[in-house]
Amino acid sequence: MTNGLKLSVIVVALSLAACVQAPPSRAVAPPVALSGVLPQGTALIDPSQQTVLAAQYDVQSVVVSVPKSLRVSEANVFYPVADIVWHGEPLANRKTQVQAIIEEAAANATGPMTSGRKVTLGVELERFHAITAKARYTVGGVHNVVFLMTVRDAATGEVIDGPRQIVADAKASGGQRAIEEDEAGRTQRIVIIERLTQVLRRELSRAVVLQPGETLVSRADGGASVVPLQ
Repeated sequence: MTNGLKLSVIVVALSLAACVQAPPSRAVAPPVALSGVLPQGTALIDPSQQTVLAAQYDVQSVVVSVPKSLRVSEANVFYPVADIVWHGEPLANRKTQVQAIIEEAAANATGPMTSGRKVTLGVELERFHAITAKARYTVGGVHNVVFLMTVRDAATGEVIDGPRQIVADAKASGGQRAIEEDEAGRTQRIVIIERLTQVLRRELSRAVVLQPGETLVSRADGGASVVPLQ
């Protein structure tokens, strides 16, 4: 390998690595023990310890904003320098496309959240840097999505949580695996929506631990009940 080629490989590797950002630290409340009826949106996250995520709020509405100041790039290179890089859909208004992706994920995450304090959720996009076609069909990488989340009291507008920066990265397949995912219908859009849904649900929930001898049972209304093991 020539020195020039070695340098090119190093630059590409460093650029792709830069797409991965560590989430900011935040205070996390310790898990609490609950029994009886848990809110809608409850999900089992650790079967071995019977730890669940329970929704904290009754989310009344979600507003997603994409600032006009964010820069968009259509360059099909390994790592375009821009705030918004999205080649996972036909060429169109990229800001409108990524806003629709976030809105769909937020609806998935908050739809079952109908218990607790009534709130509104604000999501302001800071970065939506998915991989390009050139990266997808070679080395893959990371879909890097960063946004500010603000939770407000629905009646008074009082800020309950935030604004807080959330990093929601998703692994982006490359090469043959990416081709197989495309053929199976697992598009980049689906991957990112799934990840954003997971992250938003986590950020709007609290961890609870079931007591020994209890189990979690899903209810028809979308919530869950804690019942004794038979």
